[in-house]
Amino acid sequence: MNKFLKIFLVVLVVFLGRFSANAATKFDNETLKYVITYKWGLITKDSGDATLTLKNQGSNYYITLTGKTRPWADGLFKVRDTLVSVMDKAKFRPISYTKIAHEGGSYLKDVIEYSFSGNKVSGKGSVYKNKKGQVSSSDLNLSATGDTFDMLSVFYWIRSVDVANMVEGKKMTATLFSGSHEETVKIWKVGEGVVKMRDGSKRDAWHLKFTFTSKGGKKTSDDIDVWISKDNKRVPLEIRGSLPIGHASAYLISE
Repeated sequence: MNKFLKIFLVVLVVFLGRFSANAATKFDNETLKYVITYKWGLITKDSGDATLTLKNQGSNYYITLTGKTRPWADGLFKVRDTLVSVMDKAKFRPISYTKIAHEGGSYLKDVIEYSFSGNKVSGKGSVYKNKKGQVSSSDLNLSATGDTFDMLSVFYWIRSVDVANMVEGKKMTATLFSGSHEETVKIWKVGEGVVKMRDGSKRDAWHLKFTFTSKGGKKTSDDIDVWISKDNKRVPLEIRGSLPIGHASAYLISE
């Protein structure tokens, strides 16, 4: 459960390559809710929930994403994650990013402040860990060239990308500051299909696939399949990933 919840939080907000986005797009306050379902053979069980909210605050967006396991799963591995991003509305660029994670008996807090100079991006901050009583802390010094975002601010680029004009199979690349390291994200359009929602309704969707690698090219997670709505909002409807045993999916239940 813990592994897929982390994957879900990443995929939900990952940047869709280097397509031209409409920076003039404005977003109203909103709340999107998801349920995370675990499947192994004939066993299917809802095991977690995630909520994404956006609030307009002056010239910035204030974005929060929370994820938690359900009571039955708390006994196996309790998760309470919160991600917060402050994003410049006009430039669609992150100003600051914070991740607070309570997972099992451990606590983690990452804080990043962003600065931009031409096409160069710097991320400075700190990491604090308390792993079952073992405490450590360190400074963060991240750098990248070109489009660079955190795992929340990038989500709103998805909503202004013309997915219909993406070339199927053509991989696009972007950079994420993911926790304490830089991460490369590649995405391509597989095709289109229909997603059956939890309430029984059906919605047309684009099918996308994502890969995540570190600077050395090593995969940081398994490939993820994502279906996003074929309307102007382009909301993620279903996210699916493999686990060591079985697989898990996140389904939109409220928007």
